[in-house]
Amino acid sequence: MFGTVLPKSNITTKDNLKWLYILRNLMLLGGAFLILAAYYVIDINLPQEELWLVIFSICMVNLYTWMRLNTDEPVSELEIFSQISIDVFAFGSLLYLTGGASNPIIWVFLLPIIVTAIMLPQAYAWNMVILTCCTYTVLVGYNIPLPAIEPHLPDPNLVSLGMQHYLHRMEEDQYFNLHIFGMWFGFVFSAGLVAFFVVQLSKTLKVQERSLADARESALRNERVVSLGTLAASAAHDMGTPLGTLAILTHEIQLDYPKHRFPELHSQLRIMNEQVGRCKKALSVLSASSGEMRAESGKPMLVLDYLDETINQWRAHNSSSKINLNISPNIEINAKIIAARTLTHSIINILNNAAEVTDPNKGIDFLATWDKRLLQLKIRDFGPGFPAEIIKYAGKEPVVSSKQGLGVGLFLTYSTIIRLGGKIEFFNTSSGGACVEISLPLLTKETNYGNGNGQTESTTG
Repeated sequence: MFGTVLPKSNITTKDNLKWLYILRNLMLLGGAFLILAAYYVIDINLPQEELWLVIFSICMVNLYTWMRLNTDEPVSELEIFSQISIDVFAFGSLLYLTGGASNPIIWVFLLPIIVTAIMLPQAYAWNMVILTCCTYTVLVGYNIPLPAIEPHLPDPNLVSLGMQHYLHRMEEDQYFNLHIFGMWFGFVFSAGLVAFFVVQLSKTLKVQERSLADARESALRNERVVSLGTLAASAAHDMGTPLGTLAILTHEIQLDYPKHRFPELHSQLRIMNEQVGRCKKALSVLSASSGEMRAESGKPMLVLDYLDETINQWRAHNSSSKINLNISPNIEINAKIIAARTLTHSIINILNNAAEVTDPNKGIDFLATWDKRLLQLKIRDFGPGFPAEIIKYAGKEPVVSSKQGLGVGLFLTYSTIIRLGGKIEFFNTSSGGACVEISLPLLTKETNYGNGNGQTESTTG
Protein backbone atom coordinates (compact mmCIF):
# COMPACT_ATOMS: atom_id res chain seq x y z
CA MET A 1 0.00 0.00 0.00
CA PHE A 2 1.35 3.39 -0.92
CA GLY A 3 1.94 5.94 1.81
CA THR A 4 0.32 9.34 1.94
CA VAL A 5 2.69 12.26 1.43
CA LEU A 6 1.62 15.63 2.75
CA PRO A 7 1.84 18.53 0.32
CA LYS A 8 4.93 20.67 0.37
CA SER A 9 4.99 24.42 0.52
CA ASN A 10 4.50 26.00 -2.88
CA ILE A 11 7.39 28.44 -2.43
CA THR A 12 10.87 27.10 -1.66
CA THR A 13 14.06 28.99 -0.83
CA LYS A 14 15.26 28.37 -4.38
CA ASP A 15 12.10 30.00 -5.70
CA ASN A 16 12.82 32.96 -3.42
CA LEU A 17 16.35 33.21 -4.81
CA LYS A 18 14.89 33.20 -8.32
CA TRP A 19 12.57 36.09 -7.41
CA LEU A 20 15.53 37.93 -5.88
CA TYR A 21 17.45 37.42 -9.13
CA ILE A 22 14.56 38.93 -11.11
CA LEU A 23 14.22 41.90 -8.76
CA ARG A 24 17.93 42.59 -8.96
CA ASN A 25 17.73 42.65 -12.74
CA LEU A 26 14.96 45.23 -12.45
CA MET A 27 17.11 47.22 -10.05
CA LEU A 28 20.02 47.14 -12.50
CA LEU A 29 17.84 48.39 -15.34
CA GLY A 30 16.34 51.10 -13.15
CA GLY A 31 19.73 52.22 -11.84
CA ALA A 32 21.26 52.37 -15.32
CA PHE A 33 18.26 54.34 -16.60
CA LEU A 34 18.47 56.89 -13.76
CA ILE A 35 22.21 57.39 -14.25
CA LEU A 36 21.79 57.98 -17.98
CA ALA A 37 18.77 60.24 -17.45
CA ALA A 38 20.59 62.29 -14.81
CA TYR A 39 23.61 62.79 -17.04
CA TYR A 40 22.05 63.28 -20.47
CA VAL A 41 18.55 64.64 -19.68
CA ILE A 42 18.71 66.53 -16.39
CA ASP A 43 22.36 67.46 -16.97
CA ILE A 44 23.63 66.53 -13.48
CA ASN A 45 27.37 65.93 -13.36
CA LEU A 46 27.55 62.62 -11.45
CA PRO A 47 30.69 60.51 -10.78
CA GLN A 48 30.08 58.29 -13.78
CA GLU A 49 33.04 55.91 -13.44
CA GLU A 50 32.32 55.07 -9.80
CA LEU A 51 28.58 54.57 -10.45
CA TRP A 52 29.16 52.26 -13.40
CA LEU A 53 31.69 50.31 -11.34
CA VAL A 54 29.00 49.67 -8.71
CA ILE A 55 26.54 48.64 -11.46
CA PHE A 56 29.15 46.26 -12.88
CA SER A 57 29.71 44.75 -9.42
CA ILE A 58 25.98 44.13 -9.03
CA CYS A 59 25.97 42.47 -12.46
CA MET A 60 28.71 40.10 -11.29
CA VAL A 61 26.70 39.21 -8.19
CA ASN A 62 23.66 38.53 -10.36
CA LEU A 63 25.75 36.40 -12.71
CA TYR A 64 26.79 34.29 -9.73
CA THR A 65 23.13 34.06 -8.66
CA TRP A 66 22.15 32.85 -12.13
CA MET A 67 24.85 30.17 -12.01
CA ARG A 68 23.71 29.24 -8.50
CA LEU A 69 20.15 28.74 -9.71
CA ASN A 70 21.36 26.23 -12.30
CA THR A 71 22.83 23.92 -9.65
CA ASP A 72 21.00 21.21 -7.69
CA GLU A 73 22.35 22.25 -4.28
CA PRO A 74 19.67 23.46 -1.84
CA VAL A 75 19.48 27.17 -0.99
CA SER A 76 19.52 28.11 2.68
CA GLU A 77 17.73 31.00 4.37
CA LEU A 78 21.09 32.44 5.41
CA GLU A 79 22.16 32.53 1.75
CA ILE A 80 19.01 34.47 0.85
CA PHE A 81 19.68 36.94 3.66
CA SER A 82 23.30 37.33 2.54
CA GLN A 83 22.20 38.11 -1.01
CA ILE A 84 19.73 40.75 0.21
CA SER A 85 22.45 42.25 2.43
CA ILE A 86 24.71 42.58 -0.63
CA ASP A 87 21.89 44.50 -2.31
CA VAL A 88 21.71 46.84 0.71
CA PHE A 89 25.42 47.62 0.42
CA ALA A 90 24.98 48.16 -3.33
CA PHE A 91 22.14 50.62 -2.64
CA GLY A 92 24.31 52.34 -0.06
CA SER A 93 27.21 52.67 -2.51
CA LEU A 94 24.99 54.17 -5.21
CA LEU A 95 23.40 56.60 -2.76
CA TYR A 96 26.79 57.55 -1.26
CA LEU A 97 27.87 58.70 -4.73
CA THR A 98 24.62 60.59 -5.36
CA GLY A 99 23.91 62.70 -2.30
CA GLY A 100 23.31 60.14 0.42
CA ALA A 101 20.24 60.83 2.57
CA SER A 102 19.41 63.93 0.51
CA ASN A 103 18.83 61.78 -2.58
CA PRO A 104 15.07 61.47 -3.25
CA ILE A 105 15.59 57.77 -4.06
CA ILE A 106 16.52 57.05 -0.42
CA TRP A 107 13.19 55.20 -0.10
CA VAL A 108 14.87 52.27 -1.87
CA PHE A 109 15.96 50.95 1.56
CA LEU A 110 12.36 49.92 2.18
CA LEU A 111 12.57 47.27 -0.54
CA PRO A 112 15.08 44.96 1.22
CA ILE A 113 12.95 45.10 4.36
CA ILE A 114 9.79 44.19 2.42
CA VAL A 115 11.51 41.37 0.54
CA THR A 116 13.10 39.95 3.71
CA ALA A 117 9.83 40.08 5.63
CA ILE A 118 8.08 38.15 2.85
CA MET A 119 10.76 35.55 2.10
CA LEU A 120 12.40 34.88 5.47
CA PRO A 121 11.44 34.34 9.13
CA GLN A 122 10.87 37.24 11.50
CA ALA A 123 14.38 37.21 12.99
CA TYR A 124 15.93 37.94 9.59
CA ALA A 125 13.47 40.79 9.01
CA TRP A 126 14.53 42.55 12.22
CA ASN A 127 18.19 42.09 11.35
CA MET A 128 17.49 43.67 7.96
CA VAL A 129 15.78 46.60 9.70
CA ILE A 130 18.92 47.16 11.79
CA LEU A 131 21.20 46.89 8.73
CA THR A 132 19.19 49.35 6.60
CA CYS A 133 18.79 51.84 9.46
CA CYS A 134 22.54 51.80 10.14
CA THR A 135 23.30 52.29 6.44
CA TYR A 136 20.78 55.15 6.21
CA THR A 137 22.33 56.81 9.29
CA VAL A 138 25.84 56.59 7.85
CA LEU A 139 24.64 58.16 4.59
CA VAL A 140 23.27 61.16 6.50
CA GLY A 141 26.79 62.25 7.50
CA TYR A 142 28.96 60.65 4.82
CA ASN A 143 28.15 61.16 1.15
CA ILE A 144 29.17 62.96 -2.00
CA PRO A 145 26.65 65.82 -2.36
CA LEU A 146 24.66 66.09 -5.53
CA PRO A 147 26.00 68.90 -7.75
CA ALA A 148 23.80 71.95 -8.09
CA ILE A 149 21.38 72.01 -11.01
CA GLU A 150 22.32 75.23 -12.73
CA PRO A 151 20.58 76.69 -15.77
CA HIS A 152 22.69 77.80 -18.75
CA LEU A 153 23.68 81.35 -17.86
CA PRO A 154 25.75 84.14 -19.34
CA ASP A 155 28.78 85.46 -17.54
CA PRO A 156 27.74 86.14 -13.90
CA ASN A 157 29.73 89.42 -13.97
CA LEU A 158 27.39 90.72 -16.65
CA VAL A 159 24.21 89.80 -14.75
CA SER A 160 22.52 92.27 -12.41
CA LEU A 161 21.94 91.54 -8.73
CA GLY A 162 18.18 91.10 -9.26
CA MET A 163 18.81 88.64 -12.05
CA GLN A 164 21.17 86.64 -9.81
CA HIS A 165 18.46 86.36 -7.14
CA TYR A 166 15.98 85.24 -9.81
CA LEU A 167 18.39 82.61 -11.15
CA HIS A 168 19.10 81.40 -7.62
CA ARG A 169 15.38 80.90 -7.04
CA MET A 170 15.16 79.08 -10.40
CA GLU A 171 17.94 76.75 -9.26
CA GLU A 172 16.14 75.98 -6.00
CA ASP A 173 12.87 75.36 -7.86
CA GLN A 174 14.56 72.94 -10.20
CA TYR A 175 16.10 71.01 -7.29
CA PHE A 176 12.73 71.03 -5.50
CA ASN A 177 11.00 69.73 -8.63
CA LEU A 178 13.62 66.99 -8.95
CA HIS A 179 13.09 66.02 -5.32
CA ILE A 180 9.31 65.96 -5.78
CA PHE A 181 9.66 63.82 -8.90
CA GLY A 182 11.96 61.41 -7.06
CA MET A 183 9.51 61.07 -4.19
CA TRP A 184 6.61 60.55 -6.61
CA PHE A 185 8.51 57.91 -8.54
CA GLY A 186 9.48 56.23 -5.26
CA PHE A 187 5.86 56.10 -4.10
CA VAL A 188 4.58 54.68 -7.40
CA PHE A 189 7.34 52.07 -7.58
CA SER A 190 6.97 51.05 -3.92
CA ALA A 191 3.17 50.87 -4.17
CA GLY A 192 3.37 48.67 -7.27
CA LEU A 193 6.00 46.40 -5.75
CA VAL A 194 4.14 46.01 -2.45
CA ALA A 195 0.85 45.33 -4.27
CA PHE A 196 2.56 42.73 -6.46
CA PHE A 197 4.09 40.89 -3.51
CA VAL A 198 0.91 41.07 -1.45
CA VAL A 199 -1.15 39.62 -4.33
CA GLN A 200 1.37 36.84 -4.91
CA LEU A 201 1.54 36.09 -1.19
CA SER A 202 -2.25 36.01 -0.99
CA LYS A 203 -2.41 33.55 -3.90
CA THR A 204 0.22 31.37 -2.28
CA LEU A 205 -1.62 31.35 1.05
CA LYS A 206 -4.86 30.37 -0.68
CA VAL A 207 -3.11 27.51 -2.50
CA GLN A 208 -1.51 26.35 0.75
CA GLU A 209 -4.84 26.51 2.59
CA ARG A 210 -6.39 24.41 -0.16
CA SER A 211 -3.50 21.94 0.03
CA LEU A 212 -3.93 21.67 3.79
CA ALA A 213 -7.66 21.13 3.38
CA ASP A 214 -6.99 18.38 0.83
CA ALA A 215 -4.43 16.83 3.19
CA ARG A 216 -6.93 16.84 6.07
CA GLU A 217 -9.59 15.30 3.83
CA SER A 218 -7.11 12.67 2.66
CA ALA A 219 -6.12 11.91 6.26
CA LEU A 220 -9.76 11.43 7.28
CA ARG A 221 -10.41 9.24 4.25
CA ASN A 222 -7.33 7.13 4.96
CA GLU A 223 -8.40 6.80 8.59
CA ARG A 224 -11.70 5.36 7.40
CA VAL A 225 -9.87 3.02 5.05
CA VAL A 226 -7.67 1.79 7.91
CA SER A 227 -10.76 1.25 10.06
CA LEU A 228 -12.43 -0.73 7.29
CA GLY A 229 -9.24 -2.73 6.77
CA THR A 230 -9.10 -3.57 10.48
CA LEU A 231 -12.73 -4.68 10.45
CA ALA A 232 -12.11 -6.72 7.29
CA ALA A 233 -9.13 -8.49 8.84
CA SER A 234 -11.16 -9.24 11.96
CA ALA A 235 -14.05 -10.54 9.86
CA ALA A 236 -11.64 -12.71 7.85
CA HIS A 237 -10.33 -14.25 11.06
CA ASP A 238 -13.82 -14.89 12.44
CA MET A 239 -15.15 -16.41 9.19
CA GLY A 240 -12.23 -18.75 8.65
CA THR A 241 -13.53 -21.43 11.04
CA PRO A 242 -17.14 -21.50 9.71
CA LEU A 243 -15.88 -21.80 6.14
CA GLY A 244 -13.54 -24.62 7.14
CA THR A 245 -16.45 -26.40 8.81
CA LEU A 246 -18.57 -26.00 5.67
CA ALA A 247 -15.77 -27.47 3.54
CA ILE A 248 -15.53 -30.53 5.84
CA LEU A 249 -19.30 -31.04 5.89
CA THR A 250 -19.65 -30.87 2.10
CA HIS A 251 -16.85 -33.40 1.76
CA GLU A 252 -18.55 -35.79 4.23
CA ILE A 253 -21.90 -35.40 2.45
CA GLN A 254 -20.21 -36.34 -0.81
CA LEU A 255 -18.90 -39.52 0.86
CA ASP A 256 -22.30 -40.39 2.36
CA TYR A 257 -24.17 -39.94 -0.91
CA PRO A 258 -22.43 -41.70 -3.80
CA LYS A 259 -22.19 -39.82 -7.09
CA HIS A 260 -23.75 -42.60 -9.21
CA ARG A 261 -26.88 -42.53 -7.06
CA PHE A 262 -27.16 -38.79 -6.46
CA PRO A 263 -25.61 -37.05 -9.49
CA GLU A 264 -27.64 -33.85 -9.06
CA LEU A 265 -26.67 -33.54 -5.41
CA HIS A 266 -23.00 -34.05 -6.26
CA SER A 267 -23.21 -31.31 -8.88
CA GLN A 268 -24.61 -28.91 -6.28
CA LEU A 269 -22.00 -29.94 -3.72
CA ARG A 270 -19.25 -29.31 -6.28
CA ILE A 271 -20.54 -25.79 -6.86
CA MET A 272 -20.71 -25.26 -3.09
CA ASN A 273 -17.11 -26.44 -2.69
CA GLU A 274 -15.96 -24.06 -5.41
CA GLN A 275 -17.71 -21.12 -3.77
CA VAL A 276 -16.36 -22.01 -0.33
CA GLY A 277 -12.87 -22.22 -1.83
CA ARG A 278 -13.35 -18.84 -3.47
CA CYS A 279 -14.41 -17.33 -0.14
CA LYS A 280 -11.42 -18.85 1.63
CA LYS A 281 -9.08 -17.49 -1.03
CA ALA A 282 -10.56 -14.01 -0.67
CA LEU A 283 -10.23 -14.19 3.11
CA SER A 284 -6.61 -15.29 2.83
CA VAL A 285 -5.93 -12.14 0.84
CA LEU A 286 -7.59 -10.02 3.55
CA SER A 287 -5.54 -11.76 6.22
CA ALA A 288 -2.24 -11.28 4.38
CA SER A 289 0.20 -8.88 5.96
CA SER A 290 0.84 -5.54 4.31
CA GLY A 291 4.49 -6.47 3.74
CA GLU A 292 3.49 -9.62 1.83
CA MET A 293 1.03 -7.65 -0.25
CA ARG A 294 3.69 -5.14 -1.22
CA ALA A 295 6.09 -7.92 -2.13
CA GLU A 296 3.49 -9.63 -4.31
CA SER A 297 2.01 -6.58 -6.00
CA GLY A 298 4.63 -3.85 -5.94
CA LYS A 299 6.31 -4.85 -9.18
CA PRO A 300 6.35 -2.76 -12.36
CA MET A 301 4.49 -4.19 -15.36
CA LEU A 302 3.83 -3.12 -18.91
CA VAL A 303 0.47 -1.38 -19.02
CA LEU A 304 -0.79 -3.70 -21.77
CA ASP A 305 0.15 -6.80 -19.74
CA TYR A 306 -1.35 -5.36 -16.57
CA LEU A 307 -4.70 -4.57 -18.20
CA ASP A 308 -4.76 -8.02 -19.81
CA GLU A 309 -4.06 -9.70 -16.46
CA THR A 310 -6.68 -7.59 -14.65
CA ILE A 311 -9.42 -8.27 -17.20
CA ASN A 312 -8.61 -12.00 -17.27
CA GLN A 313 -8.79 -12.08 -13.49
CA TRP A 314 -12.20 -10.43 -13.65
CA ARG A 315 -13.39 -12.78 -16.40
CA ALA A 316 -12.48 -15.79 -14.25
CA HIS A 317 -15.49 -15.04 -12.03
CA ASN A 318 -17.67 -13.26 -14.61
CA SER A 319 -17.38 -15.45 -17.67
CA SER A 320 -20.99 -14.81 -18.66
CA SER A 321 -20.63 -11.00 -18.68
CA LYS A 322 -19.94 -9.27 -21.98
CA ILE A 323 -17.14 -6.68 -22.14
CA ASN A 324 -16.34 -4.49 -25.14
CA LEU A 325 -12.59 -3.87 -24.89
CA ASN A 326 -11.24 -0.94 -26.86
CA ILE A 327 -7.57 0.10 -26.61
CA SER A 328 -6.48 3.24 -28.45
CA PRO A 329 -3.99 2.60 -31.27
CA ASN A 330 -1.94 5.63 -30.18
CA ILE A 331 -0.35 4.12 -27.08
CA GLU A 332 3.14 3.90 -25.64
CA ILE A 333 4.03 0.20 -25.90
CA ASN A 334 6.84 0.33 -23.31
CA ALA A 335 4.90 2.32 -20.69
CA LYS A 336 4.88 0.67 -17.26
CA ILE A 337 2.68 0.82 -14.17
CA ILE A 338 3.09 -0.38 -10.60
CA ALA A 339 0.89 -3.50 -10.39
CA ALA A 340 -0.69 -2.76 -7.02
CA ARG A 341 -3.15 -5.36 -5.79
CA THR A 342 -5.37 -2.64 -4.35
CA LEU A 343 -5.53 -1.01 -7.79
CA THR A 344 -6.45 -4.31 -9.44
CA HIS A 345 -9.22 -4.88 -6.89
CA SER A 346 -10.49 -1.34 -7.48
CA ILE A 347 -10.80 -1.85 -11.25
CA ILE A 348 -12.42 -5.25 -10.73
CA ASN A 349 -14.86 -3.73 -8.24
CA ILE A 350 -15.95 -1.14 -10.83
CA LEU A 351 -16.35 -3.87 -13.46
CA ASN A 352 -18.42 -5.97 -11.05
CA ASN A 353 -20.72 -3.07 -10.27
CA ALA A 354 -21.13 -2.34 -13.98
CA ALA A 355 -21.80 -6.01 -14.81
CA GLU A 356 -24.58 -6.23 -12.21
CA VAL A 357 -26.63 -3.37 -13.67
CA THR A 358 -25.82 -3.25 -17.40
CA ASP A 359 -27.99 -4.55 -20.21
CA PRO A 360 -26.67 -8.11 -20.83
CA ASN A 361 -27.02 -7.65 -24.59
CA LYS A 362 -24.85 -4.50 -24.63
CA GLY A 363 -22.40 -5.48 -21.90
CA ILE A 364 -19.72 -3.12 -20.60
CA ASP A 365 -17.57 -0.66 -22.55
CA PHE A 366 -13.93 -0.65 -21.42
CA LEU A 367 -11.81 2.02 -23.14
CA ALA A 368 -8.09 2.47 -22.41
CA THR A 369 -5.48 4.87 -23.70
CA TRP A 370 -2.10 5.95 -22.35
CA ASP A 371 1.13 7.74 -23.14
CA LYS A 372 4.47 7.82 -21.33
CA ARG A 373 3.06 9.44 -18.20
CA LEU A 374 -0.69 8.88 -17.89
CA LEU A 375 -3.13 5.97 -18.20
CA GLN A 376 -6.77 6.82 -18.83
CA LEU A 377 -9.55 4.27 -18.37
CA LYS A 378 -13.23 4.69 -19.15
CA ILE A 379 -15.69 2.05 -17.92
CA ARG A 380 -19.31 2.46 -18.97
CA ASP A 381 -22.40 0.36 -18.40
CA PHE A 382 -25.86 0.47 -20.02
CA GLY A 383 -27.96 0.31 -16.89
CA PRO A 384 -30.09 2.82 -14.96
CA GLY A 385 -27.10 4.97 -13.96
CA PHE A 386 -25.98 6.14 -10.55
CA PRO A 387 -28.79 6.89 -8.08
CA ALA A 388 -29.30 10.56 -7.32
CA GLU A 389 -28.35 10.11 -3.67
CA ILE A 390 -24.97 8.58 -4.65
CA ILE A 391 -23.83 10.66 -7.62
CA LYS A 392 -23.37 13.76 -5.42
CA TYR A 393 -20.68 12.19 -3.22
CA ALA A 394 -19.82 8.94 -4.98
CA GLY A 395 -16.72 7.40 -3.50
CA LYS A 396 -16.03 10.23 -1.07
CA GLU A 397 -17.64 8.43 1.86
CA PRO A 398 -19.20 5.01 2.46
CA VAL A 399 -22.86 4.68 1.50
CA VAL A 400 -25.03 3.52 4.37
CA SER A 401 -27.74 1.99 2.18
CA SER A 402 -26.00 0.14 -0.63
CA LYS A 403 -27.94 -0.55 -3.84
CA GLN A 404 -26.78 -2.35 -6.95
CA GLY A 405 -23.38 -2.95 -5.43
CA LEU A 406 -22.61 0.74 -4.83
CA GLY A 407 -21.43 1.11 -1.24
CA VAL A 408 -18.21 0.63 0.65
CA GLY A 409 -16.58 -0.71 -2.53
CA LEU A 410 -16.83 2.64 -4.28
CA PHE A 411 -15.37 4.39 -1.25
CA LEU A 412 -12.39 2.02 -1.15
CA THR A 413 -11.94 2.34 -4.92
CA TYR A 414 -11.99 6.13 -4.76
CA SER A 415 -9.52 6.16 -1.85
CA THR A 416 -7.16 3.78 -3.65
CA ILE A 417 -7.09 5.79 -6.88
CA ILE A 418 -6.51 9.08 -5.04
CA ARG A 419 -3.79 7.54 -2.86
CA LEU A 420 -1.97 6.38 -6.00
CA GLY A 421 -1.90 9.96 -7.30
CA GLY A 422 -4.71 9.43 -9.82
CA LYS A 423 -8.15 10.89 -10.41
CA ILE A 424 -11.55 9.23 -10.64
CA GLU A 425 -14.87 10.69 -11.76
CA PHE A 426 -18.38 9.24 -11.62
CA PHE A 427 -21.20 10.50 -13.84
CA ASN A 428 -24.27 9.43 -15.78
CA THR A 429 -24.18 9.60 -19.58
CA SER A 430 -26.81 11.44 -21.56
CA SER A 431 -27.67 8.30 -23.54
CA GLY A 432 -28.21 6.25 -20.39
CA GLY A 433 -26.00 4.30 -18.06
CA ALA A 434 -23.19 5.19 -15.68
CA CYS A 435 -19.58 5.96 -16.55
CA VAL A 436 -16.40 5.94 -14.48
CA GLU A 437 -13.27 7.70 -15.75
CA ILE A 438 -9.91 6.93 -14.13
CA SER A 439 -6.58 8.68 -14.69
CA LEU A 440 -3.44 7.07 -13.26
CA PRO A 441 0.21 8.21 -13.36
CA LEU A 442 2.57 5.74 -14.99
CA LEU A 443 6.02 4.71 -13.92
CA THR A 444 8.72 7.22 -14.90
CA LYS A 445 12.20 8.06 -13.65
CA GLU A 446 10.77 10.98 -11.69
CA THR A 447 7.83 9.04 -10.18
CA ASN A 448 7.85 8.89 -6.37
CA TYR A 449 5.88 6.16 -4.63
CA GLY A 450 5.30 5.84 -0.94
CA ASN A 451 7.07 3.02 0.85
CA GLY A 452 4.27 2.50 3.31
CA ASN A 453 5.84 4.58 6.10
CA GLY A 454 4.80 7.97 4.88
CA GLN A 455 8.08 8.41 3.05
CA THR A 456 8.82 8.33 -0.66
CA GLU A 457 11.33 6.58 -2.79
CA SER A 458 12.33 7.05 -6.42
CA THR A 459 11.67 4.23 -8.87
CA THR A 460 13.22 3.98 -12.32
CA GLY A 461 11.23 2.47 -15.14
